Amino acid sequence: MTRKKVQTEEKLLTETELELMSILWKIGQGTVHEVMEHLPTGRNLAYTSVSTILRILEQKKFIESHKEGRGHIYSPIVLKQKYEEASLQNLLNKVFDGTPTTLVRRLLETADLSQEELNSIRSLLKERSK
Repeated sequence: MTRKKVQTEEKLLTETELELMSILWKIGQGTVHEVMEHLPTGRNLAYTSVSTILRILEQKKFIESHKEGRGHIYSPIVLKQKYEEASLQNLLNKVFDGTPTTLVRRLLETADLSQEELNSIRSLLKERSK
């Protein structure tokens, strides 16, 4: 399976596309019905809506499909980590003027981080500065 690199702003997903993409990243692959089964309780998306969004994700080259029986099996092409990197870079550039320090400062000031999370961040920083 080919892994594509997410590089451009056009490759960012809508909220619903990201919701379905997150399900596929979690389950690995699935049919429209299987994706629907993993929607949060109370999240009512019609079969046709999920099917349409999956086809859009395929057109955007985030997923691929193969026919099985009467339906299709959808699988991620873009790795979650690659999408996280592209999304973070977009956020950094558009909201934080390309300044990582500002992003980290805002995270530390506003996020309710546990002591364990803070220790993990310290450890990552220490490791990075070696």
